[in-house]
Order: sequence, then structure tokens, then C-alpha cells
Amino acid sequence: MLVLVHGGLWDEPVDAAVFWDRPGVTAGLRAAGADVLAPDRAMRAGSWAAEAEHLAAALPDGPPVVLVAGSNGCSAALRLALAAPGRVRSLVLAWPATAGDERLDALIRAAVPEAAGLLAGGVLRGVTDAELAGLRLPVAVLPAAPENPVHRRRTADALLALVPGAVELPGCPEPPHPAFRPEPLIAALTGWTG
Repeated sequence: MLVLVHGGLWDEPVDAAVFWDRPGVTAGLRAAGADVLAPDRAMRAGSWAAEAEHLAAALPDGPPVVLVAGSNGCSAALRLALAAPGRVRSLVLAWPATAGDERLDALIRAAVPEAAGLLAGGVLRGVTDAELAGLRLPVAVLPAAPENPVHRRRTADALLALVPGAVELPGCPEPPHPAFRPEPLIAALTGWTG
């Protein structure tokens, strides 16, 4: 089963419907024969660990799942994979949000002071680089193409270098970006054997 973890940070008007359903990802994956679940994240949870706990409660009973996370959802999905490794078979980090960009982080802190605690981490928010280097499950990284200030190519490259055995999937724009088309993402996800 593919569990889709949407992007967004704190109170952005982004949920699973905006990120996965309306752009055609959920329907396209189902049409391709995939079993898909797209729960809403606990936006405003206050910590990535709390978001991971919320996501863990939404996981189905049964075999481990493939987590497909987008943008800031990568941080929540990684915290879940680290906290409950027996429930996650593999992980796709799509359009990973760039962390540690002081200009971008300052804008976030000014606009949403409540989210300041979510900005800490290494290459990705909420996760140390040592935790990334210690992952022992299949991981694929799908960069934003073209890159943008929130989803920089250097973040995808750093993940590919840090995570043992990580592979790169063909990049594309992230939903709900106007240039996003679901077909390349669906092809990449259904073609990956992680």
C-alpha cells in the first residue's frame, strides 16, 4: 500500500485533497492498480514527532507500507519511519523542503512564529543528518524540477549522499503548482521497486 503524506507547514491551506486528490495523483495511482491511502497530517501539531504519531494512527493494520511524502511532509514521514520502522517498508521523499536557509526560515518565523520549533534539523527539518545516514530501508528521492526557493536541488543531492542506497527518481514540479502533471509522478512511483 502507498500512503501519501502531503506537504504544507503549520497552517498553510494544504491538505491531502489539495496536494494529492485534486491534482489527480490519488486517482491516477488507483487507476494504475495501486492501493492508496492519503490521510491528512496534523498540521499545527507542534512537533514532527506528534505529526508522526498522528500518521501512525492512520496507517492500516497489515504489512508495512510505502510512505510517499511531499515537501514538508517528508519530515513527518521520516519521523514516522524512525519511530515505527516495522510499519514502513520503504520511503519516497518527493520535493523535499529545503531546511537551513536563513532567509526562508526568517520569513517563516516572521509569518508564523508558532512554527519556529519545526524549523530545526539537518538537511531536512525535524531529522538529524545522523538519523538520515542511519536509515536502513529503501529510499527514493524525487527532486523538484525545476527547483524553487522552497524545494532546492541541493536538498535532494544532500539526501542522496546521506541516505545509504538512496536512489533518484525523475523530478517534476510539485503539486499543487500550476505546472504539475500527475503522469510523470505516477510513472515514477509505479516504476520504483523499493
